[in-house]
Amino acid sequence: MKLSLSARVGEQFFNKRVAALTLSELADIGVSSGYHAVCMRASQVGVHSPREQIDQAASLLKRRGLAVSMITGDFAIPENSDAGPDALRAITPFLDLAQAFDCKLIRVALRVEDDIAWARRASLEARERNIRLVHQCHNQSLFEQVEPMLRVVERIGCDNFGITYEPANLELCGESYGADTIARLAPYLFNVYLQNQRLDPAGPSVITTWCRGPIRFEQIPLWDSRGIDFSGVMAQLAKAGYQGYVTVHQAGLNTPAIDGSESGRFLRRIHGFEPVSGPSAV
Repeated sequence: MKLSLSARVGEQFFNKRVAALTLSELADIGVSSGYHAVCMRASQVGVHSPREQIDQAASLLKRRGLAVSMITGDFAIPENSDAGPDALRAITPFLDLAQAFDCKLIRVALRVEDDIAWARRASLEARERNIRLVHQCHNQSLFEQVEPMLRVVERIGCDNFGITYEPANLELCGESYGADTIARLAPYLFNVYLQNQRLDPAGPSVITTWCRGPIRFEQIPLWDSRGIDFSGVMAQLAKAGYQGYVTVHQAGLNTPAIDGSESGRFLRRIHGFEPVSGPSAV
């Protein structure tokens, strides 16, 4: 497995449009902390960005020896708004963006039944460019719970459409994130996101789910043992044969440098990730 650092670390938890650091600064954290890649988000570069900016960003990351593990090409997708699935209806600009970064994975969103047919069409177009589409386990989407999300993937019926496993969202939705779930998701597992939390009825943060209503929790650093059992997660991912990217997706707790560097160190302590090579090993 390889480590990826999400541009999310430079965003506030509930504000995903404004980056608190430049792409160069994000790359600095990635290089110094032993990441193989960054996960690109629209707060840095998206389908709205001028081509010159996209090319400059791609060149910068290439010079630093960092791949792009996945792109989230607009704001509506991570905000999980009703406009999130619009990308499925016009996927070409997102494919163009992915190709500019030599990236083979694009995050998409499905919220209603009608989105399934559009996901199939978008997947077929993406397949022509050898690109895969992926949906995160996420509240207020068709991917809240394990059984329903598997049915959706099967209905889409394209081998280049899969799932981003994200244990915190599964926990918020009352689902197991352990061995049983990882084994069921394994045939469709394209990506892994990690962020940490502690469920608390009096917690300072609240997220609304369709399956359970509002859930309160406390955001905590990845290395805080009161939350998700990441050692168990990594062991089960390895057992399932997962060999893709594991992305630090934590946001807004400390500084981006602390969240990025300490999360990377923590994950390398609990799992034997591939070594970095080239410029990013500096």
